[in-house]
Amino acid sequence: MIDRGALTQDLKDLAPIGALPEGGVTRLAFSPQEAELHRIVGSKLRELGGEVRRDAVGNLIARWPGQDDSLPPVACGSHLDSVPQGGRFDGVAGVVAALAAIRAIRERGIVTRHPLEVIAFVSEESSRFGVATLGSKIMAGLIDPEQYLDLKDAAGITLREALESSGADLAALKGAARRPGELKAFLELHIEQGRVLEERGKKIGIVTAIAAPTRWQITIEGRADHSGATPMGLRRDALAAAAELILAVEQWGRQEAAHQSVATVGVLTVEPGAMNVIPGRVKLGVDIRGIAADSIQRVVEGISRALKEICQRREVSAQVQELSAEKPVPLNPSVTGCIEAVCRELSLPYLFMPSGAGHDAMNMARIAPTGLIFIPCEGGISHNPREKAAVQDIALGAEVLLRTLLRLAGDNWGGEEQC
Repeated sequence: MIDRGALTQDLKDLAPIGALPEGGVTRLAFSPQEAELHRIVGSKLRELGGEVRRDAVGNLIARWPGQDDSLPPVACGSHLDSVPQGGRFDGVAGVVAALAAIRAIRERGIVTRHPLEVIAFVSEESSRFGVATLGSKIMAGLIDPEQYLDLKDAAGITLREALESSGADLAALKGAARRPGELKAFLELHIEQGRVLEERGKKIGIVTAIAAPTRWQITIEGRADHSGATPMGLRRDALAAAAELILAVEQWGRQEAAHQSVATVGVLTVEPGAMNVIPGRVKLGVDIRGIAADSIQRVVEGISRALKEICQRREVSAQVQELSAEKPVPLNPSVTGCIEAVCRELSLPYLFMPSGAGHDAMNMARIAPTGLIFIPCEGGISHNPREKAAVQDIALGAEVLLRTLLRLAGDNWGGEEQC
């Protein structure tokens, strides 16, 4: 059913946008690169007969009517932005798979009972403003967008300014939220971003739960002094304090590893940043994730205690800004069961598994029964220029997506809804 040649061409059409000489891509949220990808995908969706629109924050939504257009749509999709120096398949594979599934439906003249939608979300990655899955959070009505508008990127550009330059409608952001029940179901295909499927020889991962990220920006304030004229005993070194905190973050992540929790410091900004000046201020980005809420809480409390102790002992101060504190998200058993039925139908080796990474699906699960399909990525490498997913694996995942869509939306080659 899936046209592998057309799918390959879709990947080729998107590949040059934001491409880097050393390989990989940079397509930051609300950048010209993300906008160009949305333009290209929007054009392809229109060619397939979709009624295409952008909501207030910029999410791209294409719709095809069903036999009964009063019924809630079945939607699928993913995102198109990337981390800096990221790979070409994170997010893109899911959008291209959705395109391939709709193409197969349209070319065969199938009209499903429920309407169908493809959604390409904006700003899934947190790299620019520190907030992940912003587009789907707004669509699911999970946040008040106003509280994030003053966040700044590394260049000092606020989220408000980035939204305005991308054509977003700031006055209507809250109105972009969709009601629970407005969609019958939502499906996302994504590369695994790990190597479990590859090592176990499975072609499809059926995700049962998505880990929840808790993210902090911590600012440690010490005192900037001359590195030669200040004795060691008189120093209030913010970077030395941050170094201890980084090790504490790792310690608590390791302590809860048995519960599939992790903790990472991925961003460090040191001021004033001169060789001969003791650092007076350090900003850290802390990312804590897990699928068990009690385990996440133990990591949070452990790091908080460590920070307090470090500050008291080193005579520095710290300010913690919570960027997000989300709950682990179980995915809908009926939808995961539907995906499993398709895998059995196709005799595909599959695996039920959790997702350690966050995805737009975790937000959509708040308003619609949701399923997440994983396909292998080579060596488990992701957020990296060497990220690679085989075209045949994307096509196979797209076939699973297609058949699951048809089971959920009805008229599965003449059949009724089966899920």
